[in-house]
Amino acid sequence: MSQEPASALERLFKRGAKVEPAEIPAVVAAFLLYFCVLGGYFAVRPVRETVGTILGAERTADLFVATWIASIAIVPIYGWLCGRFRRSAFLPWIYGFVAVSLAAVGVAFRASEASVAAAQFFWIVISVLNLFMVSVFWSFLLELFSSSQTTRLFGVLAAGGTAGALGGPVLTDLTVRFIGNDGVLFMGAGMFVGAIVCQRVLIRIWKRADWGRDGSAVIEDRPMGGNPFAGFTLILKSPYLIGIAIFVVLLASVNTFLYFAQLRIVSEAFTDTAVRTQIFSRLDYTVQTLTIIFQLTLTGRIATKWGVGSLLTFVPMLMIGGLLLLASFHTFAVLAAVMITRRVGEYAFVRPGREMLFSRVDTETKYKAKNAIDVPVYRGGDALVAQVDSALSSAGMSAASLALIGAGAAAAWTVNGVVLGKAAKNRAAAEAAGEAVAAP
Repeated sequence: MSQEPASALERLFKRGAKVEPAEIPAVVAAFLLYFCVLGGYFAVRPVRETVGTILGAERTADLFVATWIASIAIVPIYGWLCGRFRRSAFLPWIYGFVAVSLAAVGVAFRASEASVAAAQFFWIVISVLNLFMVSVFWSFLLELFSSSQTTRLFGVLAAGGTAGALGGPVLTDLTVRFIGNDGVLFMGAGMFVGAIVCQRVLIRIWKRADWGRDGSAVIEDRPMGGNPFAGFTLILKSPYLIGIAIFVVLLASVNTFLYFAQLRIVSEAFTDTAVRTQIFSRLDYTVQTLTIIFQLTLTGRIATKWGVGSLLTFVPMLMIGGLLLLASFHTFAVLAAVMITRRVGEYAFVRPGREMLFSRVDTETKYKAKNAIDVPVYRGGDALVAQVDSALSSAGMSAASLALIGAGAAAAWTVNGVVLGKAAKNRAAAEAAGEAVAAP
C-alpha cells in the first residue's frame, strides 16, 4: 500500500484531519458512499418540501404521525435483517430499496403529480428512509472504526455527506424546470445505485486480512441473531441510551417548530411551486457549502480538543437566540438565517457528536438500539411536536408564541447536551484507564 496520498481528495483529507496513510482507502470509500447517500436524498428533498407546502400545514401535521407509525414498523423488519443476514449482504440491499422506491414514486408523479395520495406516500417514504439510511451508514462506520478513530475521522467522513448534500440540491436547482419533479426523483434513484457500488467497495476493505480497527482483529461478518425488537429493550434498560433518546427528541422538537414556521412563511412569500422548489434547493446548497468547510477543518479538531460535549451543546445554545429572534421578526429573511444556522450546526457538529456517543457500545447496540433512536424515537418527537404546533395554531396561538415555545425546547436540549457530554467523557476516561466500561 502506498504511504503517500494519491489524489487531490486524499491530500485534502490529510490537511483537514489527522488521517493516517493506512486509513486513507477506507476514508475515501466511506466519504464517497456518504456523498452518494446524501446526494441522492438532498436531490429529492426540495421536492418533499414543495409537496409539504401544497398539502398544507394541517395535512402535513397528520403526515408526521403517519411517518412515526411507519418508522416504528420498520424497526422490527430491520432487526430481523440484522439477526438473519450478514452485514455485507443486507447493507447494499437497503440502498437498493431506496433507489427502487424513489424510481417508483417518480413513475407515479409522471402519471399524475397532482395526486394527493402519491404526494402523501412520497412524503412519508422519504421522511422515514432519510433517517434510516443515514443511521445504517453510521452504524457500519462505528463497527469499522475504533472509538479513537471516530474522534479524528468522523468530521471528515461527515463532509462526504455534506458534499453530496451540496451537489444534490444544486443539480435540482439547475434541472427541475427542465425535467420536472419526477425527473428529480429518477436522478436521486441513480445516486443510490452509486451508493450500492461504494458500499460493496467499503465492505471489501473491511473484510481484508490487513484491515483492523487500530490494528485489532477484523470483526467477524455474521448475523447478529437476537430479538427483532431488541433495539427498544436495549434503550429502556440503559440510562445512557435513554439520555441519547431524549437528546434526539429535543433536537426533533426544535427542528419541527422551525419546519412549520417555514411552511407558513414560504407559502405566503412564494406562490409558484417550482420557485418554492428552487428556494429550498438554494437554502440546501448554502447550508452544505458552509457545513463542508466546518467539517473538514473544525469538527475533528474541536472534538479532539474539547470533547464530544462541545459538539452537542453549541447548536442548542444558538437556537435559543435564533428562535427568540424569529419570535420578534417573523420574516423569510430571519427564518432563512435561523434555518441555515441550525442546519449547518447540526450537520457539522451535532450529527458527528451524536455518532461519537455510540463509539463505545457493543455491535448489537450500534445497529439495533441506535436505529431505534435514530428513526422511530426521532420521528416520534416530530409527530408529537407537529400535533402540538397544529393544535396551538388552530386555537389561535400566534407564530411568535410558537417560536417562544421552540426556544424553551432549545434550552432543555442544551442542558441535556451538557449531561450527555459529561457521560461520554466519563466513559472515555474509564476506557483510557483500562477500567471496564459499564454496559450502555
